[in-house]
Amino acid sequence: MSASSAEHHRVVIVGFGPTGAVTASLLGREGISTLAIDRARDIYDKPRAIALDHEIMRLFDNLGIAAEVGRFVAPFPASEHFGAQGQLIRRIDMVGEPYPLGYTPSMVFTQPPVEQVMRDRVAGCPSVTVELGTTLVDIRQDAQRATVVLQQDNGTTRDVTADYVIACDGASSTVRQKLGISFDDLDFDEPWLVVDINVNAGGAGKLPKTAAQFCNPARPTTYIIGPGNHRRFEIMLRPGEDRHAMERPEQVWQLLSPWLSPDDGELWRAASYRFHALVANRWRQGRVLLAGDAAHQQPPFIGQGMCQGLRDAANLSWKLVRVLRGQSPDTLLDSYEAERGTHVRELTTRIKAIGRVICEQDPVAAAARDARILAEGGGAPRTITRQEIVPPLTTGLLASKPNAANGTLFPQPWIVSDGGRALLDTIAGSGWRLVRDGRADIAHDAAPPPAGITAVTIGGSGLQEESGVVARWFERHGCCAALVRPDHYVYGVARDAPELTALLGELHDRLN
Repeated sequence: MSASSAEHHRVVIVGFGPTGAVTASLLGREGISTLAIDRARDIYDKPRAIALDHEIMRLFDNLGIAAEVGRFVAPFPASEHFGAQGQLIRRIDMVGEPYPLGYTPSMVFTQPPVEQVMRDRVAGCPSVTVELGTTLVDIRQDAQRATVVLQQDNGTTRDVTADYVIACDGASSTVRQKLGISFDDLDFDEPWLVVDINVNAGGAGKLPKTAAQFCNPARPTTYIIGPGNHRRFEIMLRPGEDRHAMERPEQVWQLLSPWLSPDDGELWRAASYRFHALVANRWRQGRVLLAGDAAHQQPPFIGQGMCQGLRDAANLSWKLVRVLRGQSPDTLLDSYEAERGTHVRELTTRIKAIGRVICEQDPVAAAARDARILAEGGGAPRTITRQEIVPPLTTGLLASKPNAANGTLFPQPWIVSDGGRALLDTIAGSGWRLVRDGRADIAHDAAPPPAGITAVTIGGSGLQEESGVVARWFERHGCCAALVRPDHYVYGVARDAPELTALLGELHDRLN
């Protein structure tokens, strides 16, 4: 087949798990010709990811699937950490109401049906073609395009060209290997057994009422309450234990014996893993970009694995749309790795530190750890939030004038009117937005924003919010206008009309 007659798509997505499916939806809603492939024909029927947060639920809402996803979601209760002697040493919880993004900040979910909802959303995008049972066997590129060689499960192969390829093909990514991209090892490698159980009423009654982290040096164990009767245990394996032997049901029940017996429920899954902290040393090579587990892997201790991949999708997609439409130069895509790579490394470092505390197997060191953590709380268990563990963006496409607001997620209040209440994104959309404080002169003095930026005023004579979330945000950051990106991160803020004019001018220059 000649290059001129080859099948061509603007984007090819390799891998149709959560990161690939959400990327396909984000491109598809903008009408971008996209081909998404996956070697498997069916969704994996066991749970792997179990946690998501309000940033991801807001993304689902922008795609129109939040209500459907919500059927398989429950709040993530506080996680109580118990020391070597079984004493409570700290809690990790979520921020309280009013919730800053409009959704419960931390949630648990059941992956297979949620993944089906994601795929069903893609099916509603006419510009997206999905091919299951299709494997990438080779990839090459030049200055004009990338070419992928695809093999269907009946053995036939063909070449497909694309302007860009996004590799969402998991931890063992074929694309990453073909490109010769290696991982930077952030020095965490521990063997764990992950056990999912559907408990009955008797079993549920025996278990803790909150999530728990048993920091027992003899056998560190995580306990998570999933939706409905789903419960998860993550159990650290000891040196010398055969991971395959530990997956056998009789051995699993032995490990669970401090809490449950075989009469208390049904094993859903038992799988051994090595928890890693790995980040690709390049996220982009020419016309190929990595996302999700193909670009990074991290320990699961605050449930951010899938969230990280979907943040990749949200960050990359709006930039890629601009480039494909000729609105921004190709160099805009370089900010993807700068932003997401830095964010992933920082969050992974924080998660790894939590993991090191949990995984301590030396009894003397564990006792010292417990004393130190209690001392940090003034002698009593203190509570930290999962949200404060997740960092802001600190580099990339952010305003040059520093402000603590830059790179943070802009809040999403409930807006009230005579017609009822609605979340801000429902009213303002999820493109570029200029949000102004209606109590300040800037709401009246500033010129309208340039094309492509939606202006919205909250407070004063503008939209009325239910709980003062945005008003307090403006006060906290000492500003009265915020320029918000399509992925909801704050580009920059302004205190007055001249600052806003300068901010808009800088953004124009950066994007164009």
